Amino acid sequence: MKTELDRLLDAYLDGTLSTEAQAELNARLQSDAGARREFVELLNLDSALAALAAGGMTESAAPPRQRRLGATTRWLAAAAGLALLGLGAWIWQNARPAHATVAEAAGVAGLAEGDRLRGGWHRLEAGMLALISARGARLALEAPAEFRFESAQRLRLKRGRLAADVPPAAKGFTVVTPSGEAVDLGTRFGIDVTAGGSAEVHVFQGEVIAKPNGASGTQSLRGGDAVALQGGAPRELRSAAFIQPDEMPGLRAGLAAGQRTRAEQTLEELRRDPALIALLDFEDSIAREGSFRIVQGRWPGSRAPEFTDIGDHLKLDTGGDRDWPQLTLAAWVRLDRLGAPYQSLLHTDGWESSKPGQVHWMVTRHATMRLALRGNTLAAGSDETEGYPDSRTQVLPELGRWVHLATVYDANTRTVRFYHNGRFDKETRQAIAHPARLGPARIGNWDRQDRKLSGRVDELLLLGRALSDAEIRALFEAGNPYR
Repeated sequence: MKTELDRLLDAYLDGTLSTEAQAELNARLQSDAGARREFVELLNLDSALAALAAGGMTESAAPPRQRRLGATTRWLAAAAGLALLGLGAWIWQNARPAHATVAEAAGVAGLAEGDRLRGGWHRLEAGMLALISARGARLALEAPAEFRFESAQRLRLKRGRLAADVPPAAKGFTVVTPSGEAVDLGTRFGIDVTAGGSAEVHVFQGEVIAKPNGASGTQSLRGGDAVALQGGAPRELRSAAFIQPDEMPGLRAGLAAGQRTRAEQTLEELRRDPALIALLDFEDSIAREGSFRIVQGRWPGSRAPEFTDIGDHLKLDTGGDRDWPQLTLAAWVRLDRLGAPYQSLLHTDGWESSKPGQVHWMVTRHATMRLALRGNTLAAGSDETEGYPDSRTQVLPELGRWVHLATVYDANTRTVRFYHNGRFDKETRQAIAHPARLGPARIGNWDRQDRKLSGRVDELLLLGRALSDAEIRALFEAGNPYR
């Protein structure tokens, strides 16, 4: 059961302490050494306060932990003296605890590891940020975003994406959006707020209470549930839409290791390849025809198209009306796990018997890759169950991460080879193998539920030759955003 001191400290952390309660807590700190110890342990005060209290005192040669403890003890004595002199208000105004601390920053301007966040607004134009709240909630934000902490337990998100991993000590952590609030009950969840203010809540584990603006009631969401706050319409869980807190170290290390430079150099080499059909890095994709949302790609400040609804797509017309005996398809993707039969990565317009070789590249409901060419058939003895070559392994993680998918088709050898994150996965032989045919095509959906792509696509490559295992591996290693 919480004591009166616990309740005072909770209110102080949350920024809801009244003037009368402040006076009561100040009196407790003056008279009770145990209360002062609990106060300091809970807040983990800045070393600047210790230095202020230490003044001209000489540091001992004790180990660091003992020196820190001694500085804290000296600060407690100084703080008590200040309170007795009637300067307790200085403590409340200038030694307010931080609501959160920056744990990691990747490609973010203006914020760095160790920075303490209190009540001001922060804008992320590029990059990703990992935070730890004063109560231990782990948060990850992805640009573009605009947010501020109203207390250690309350964050206002004007736009952007946030993933939260909330321990029992931070139960009740609340995210306020222009469309309503999401109140944690000890869980992992994500919030997506568009530039227009519409917000979605996605619960990965545990329970969240959704409170739409203007609604008379609330909605309880559990693991696997997702909802649009405005209007309360259910949504499919977007497992890959959010950078997760435990994903941040790898992304930060990748940037520090120079992976973005390596990726850009590899793209330049591919642009000079005589067999290049198309290489879409999407940096100029805003002008492309289709229906999609531009979001951050693998790198801070880069761009990628995101597809979420039936009908979302991006049109392209490449490869001409000609035959391609060899074809390599590759892309970095960050896709949600869905119940839809297929997610279309790339498919030519139409599937006509008069045009053998039309290409449909997709991910199946089993989270495996598939390459289907019109008119092709499987060789005898194939273990495929639905008539077209599939990868052996699942290519999508349970929660989103960037993965590299590649398929190499060779009509001359009548083979289809699949690769996942640079590693060869499986080869399937074809009895009939038409040269590939491209032309007008789409990345994304076919305006049908069974072709609903949900997620982001980055650096889509179409090459008119068969890349080797070593070349696929090098392509992955150069573009991998993690380390």
